[in-house]
Amino acid sequence: MEMVSSRCLVAVLTCFFMLSLVSATIVSHNGRAITIDGKPRVLLSGSMHYPRSTPGMWPDLVRKAKEGGLDAIETYVFWNSHEPSRREYDFSGNLDLVRFIKTVQAEGLYVVLRIGPYVCAEWNYGGFPMWLHNMPGCELRTTNSVFMNEMQNFTTKIVDMMKEENMFASQGGPIILAQVENEYGNVMASYGAAGKAYIDWCANMAESLDVGVPWIMCQQSDAPQPMINTCNGWYCDQFTPNNANSPKMWTENWTGWFKSWGGKDPHRTAEDLAFAVARFFQTGGTFQNYYMYHGGTNFGRTAGGPYITTSYDYDAPLDEYGNLNQPKYGHLKQLHDILHSMEYTLTHGNISHIDYGNSVTATIYENEQGSGCFFGNANQSSDATIEYQGTKYTVPAWSVSILPDCKTVGYNSAKVKTQTTLLVKQMNQAEDEPSSLTWSWIPENTHRTSLLGKGHVHTHQLLDQKAAANDASDYLWYMTSVHLKEDDPVLSNDIRLRVNASGQVLHAYINGKHMGSQFARYGVSHYVFEESVKLKPGKNVISLLSATVGLPNYGPMFDLVPTGIPGPVELIGQKDGDVVVKDISSHRWSYSVGLDGFNHELYTSDHSSRWMEQDLPTDRMMTWYKTTFKAPLGEDPVVLDMEGMGKGFAWVNGNNIGRYWPTYLADEEGCSLEPCDYRGSYDNNKCVTNCGKPTQRWYHVPRSFLVDGENTLVLFEEFGGNPGRVNFQTISAGKVGMSAAEGEEVELSCNGKSISGIEFASFGNPQGSNGDYMVGTCQGSNDALSIVQKACVGKESCKIEASKDLFGSTNCGADVVNTLAVLAVC
Repeated sequence: MEMVSSRCLVAVLTCFFMLSLVSATIVSHNGRAITIDGKPRVLLSGSMHYPRSTPGMWPDLVRKAKEGGLDAIETYVFWNSHEPSRREYDFSGNLDLVRFIKTVQAEGLYVVLRIGPYVCAEWNYGGFPMWLHNMPGCELRTTNSVFMNEMQNFTTKIVDMMKEENMFASQGGPIILAQVENEYGNVMASYGAAGKAYIDWCANMAESLDVGVPWIMCQQSDAPQPMINTCNGWYCDQFTPNNANSPKMWTENWTGWFKSWGGKDPHRTAEDLAFAVARFFQTGGTFQNYYMYHGGTNFGRTAGGPYITTSYDYDAPLDEYGNLNQPKYGHLKQLHDILHSMEYTLTHGNISHIDYGNSVTATIYENEQGSGCFFGNANQSSDATIEYQGTKYTVPAWSVSILPDCKTVGYNSAKVKTQTTLLVKQMNQAEDEPSSLTWSWIPENTHRTSLLGKGHVHTHQLLDQKAAANDASDYLWYMTSVHLKEDDPVLSNDIRLRVNASGQVLHAYINGKHMGSQFARYGVSHYVFEESVKLKPGKNVISLLSATVGLPNYGPMFDLVPTGIPGPVELIGQKDGDVVVKDISSHRWSYSVGLDGFNHELYTSDHSSRWMEQDLPTDRMMTWYKTTFKAPLGEDPVVLDMEGMGKGFAWVNGNNIGRYWPTYLADEEGCSLEPCDYRGSYDNNKCVTNCGKPTQRWYHVPRSFLVDGENTLVLFEEFGGNPGRVNFQTISAGKVGMSAAEGEEVELSCNGKSISGIEFASFGNPQGSNGDYMVGTCQGSNDALSIVQKACVGKESCKIEASKDLFGSTNCGADVVNTLAVLAVC
């Protein structure tokens, strides 16, 4: 009996082992491609960062990514969010990494896990927890035993979590690639020989974790084997891996750029982005990832920089709220479809090239199953006509034509054949909701610190804010007292306080009275605050409130950049015409982290503090405001319009939706009234908008933050503003437009809403683009507007062929390609 039981157990274990082998996926690579179960693959990936959205948004975002033609989702892992205190971990809510990966897996997509654990990512402090910086003897990103022990501990923690959930492809899971470190090659020279030793250690440490899938290192030209080095940037067609057995991989194709306070809105055209992708695949690439495919929102205090905005939209194919960013999303989807159709062609056989001159090239892929061609024109202004195998082809400037059979053009990166969607924000209130919000208020208790000058830590020196506050708050009080005699020279009529600061904002108080404020601009790490002040004989309390707006996340040794008030702090007076300087930097300083309202959690809906409803103040510094509201009707994304407010934080039902700062206007110069020319190399200063307007006026409120019935909004206003102008709005498709050449189709969709009208329709040579159309010099003989109205109005989507049979013959010249342009109202 015992023998039978043992045989059964062996049989069960054998079956289990065999099933495990069957479910396991073997991920490897050769010089052409990543291989999955031995098959070389064309892989298109997109970055989504789980903490920049919510679990309720994840399924829809991933589904749209799959429908957009992606094979994989790439994400960083955010150390400071997961381990806010040493050995105390948080994987709840939108930090539930396992749930996020399983959401991706449920849609049948792969995962590229960039563990880092340094992430950059415009994330606060690059993803490093502040306790790590403050550990005795710790030096970041170098051969420092304290740092390496902690980095290995966290990396191992993440790997073990993934193994426990069978998340690696080697276990049958979706993770096909893992990354260690991040863009270290950009800064390695600053660390000298220790930098090279560190990157070698990273590779060995990663390999020792035995994840069963390849490891990658981006921007690391000397990545040790078996690491695969990869490229990041706007263009990576000229990138070559450092090993002949490594495929050409692009881990960050920047779909736009991030936005900083005071900065304009960056945009990258669909045509240029598609050109970069097509050219990368023309030159031998087979793995490409968009950074970002969905950028999302920097909730709470997660934005880094410093001075990175709460919005991390990135002009990605899926916008901050999860809407399709058209035409970018659709134009790339068509490119993905044609690249996937050529997977075998791109990963097998011979590759040859023809140089036609003037930056025009042809690349021919040939194998036993057939051939595929790319015709590339990198000239910024001149279209090209080339001849290939007896047929002439026209390739527009700054474009790539793809011919899956080397005969017929299946796609051209400059010819957008998908709709443009113009989103609108509108008031969409719940039933019985009043037109304006009713506010109560309470002042921030600054006198407790600024007047009394009592803190929790005392030193005879100025501390760096990173050490004193441990990143527990944006706010840190520096407080000291100065005793002056009647005849002290600084008690002259012109006494000035001078503070050398490295925080982003400084508020100065003398004896409890506000003396002045100052803030730096993006890219400025140091400034001098100097104001006239009133002092008295005897004791004077000097309280300086330093406020950060995100901590640095990039650059060599960014962790050593001073933050807060490095000093000196000086009082300046005059005696007998001479300037007298009293340096108080070595006085006894007290420190207090945070503000009273934060420490007492006034932002929670169940807080019992006495909020006042009478005499609502406006333009008042350091003030808390509260109101209640009902969720806007429908399912469209919700935004909070903060026009009229200064700077601060906002909470909805206790959820911190991020820093707001609508009074910080974007630069007035640099925007063009002309449509953006996609031709020519892109950078983040090209094709910008929003000059002279609030850097960020609208703030995302995820639907999952809202409840049925009464919701609570709490604002902390630091500079002074008017909450009476604050309101909630929804975002939806307002208009959709598209043009198509004769023989093609105009296909329009209002994303689930009905088309309510047709604003423009013309068949002939209509002028304009992206929904901004006007009638040209020639048109079809039939009434295009009425034809399109009949075909589309009242429907959620419609298709109309651009044809003379439908719209009539045109009086256009023989050199004109008849085109149908339509703009519909949703």
